[in-house]
Amino acid sequence: MTILLAVSRLIDAINGAIGRWVSWLLLAAVLISAGNAVIRKTFDISSNAWLEVQWYLFGTVFMLAAAYALQRNDHVRIDVLAGNFKKRTRDWIDLLGHIFFLLPFCLMMTYFAWPFFWRSFMSGEMSSNAGGLIIWPAKASIFVGFLMLNLQAFSEIIKRYAIMRGDLEEPTIVSGHAQPEQAENATRQTKEGSNA
Repeated sequence: MTILLAVSRLIDAINGAIGRWVSWLLLAAVLISAGNAVIRKTFDISSNAWLEVQWYLFGTVFMLAAAYALQRNDHVRIDVLAGNFKKRTRDWIDLLGHIFFLLPFCLMMTYFAWPFFWRSFMSGEMSSNAGGLIIWPAKASIFVGFLMLNLQAFSEIIKRYAIMRGDLEEPTIVSGHAQPEQAENATRQTKEGSNA
């Protein structure tokens, strides 16, 4: 288990660094979008390349930050039912969901994304828009994004199993939707403190 946890920490470190780095691409997309709008309105000139750069940047952020969102537990969940379950039940849901749904889906998407990217790269595929950009970098982000999500799913499976075995403590600072138990504990502590 020690080796698996070390692998998990390495995956988390890589996806964490990439996730923090690509978040800056959002700023670039906003600045390009604003600059393009100002130039278009002021000088009545524009280019499809600027529009496509914005799309590429947004798509790249979305794809490359997905693994980071999973790592930080910031992905979308439906907590209507799971929020009422015991922690052990939620752990089993997470573990089985990652093994039987997330991992197979990511493996399938990675498998299909590779030839999708490779054909585009080999042919030098260009946008059909006048003045458009090459397309393979956008398709590469799909492949790399799902590859990273595969790795992060593997890391999450390792961590959830280790937590359930007692080999790893639940992270104390959890973001996103994994807060029902923390909220319950905080409410209980507040009530106990006010009753004292």
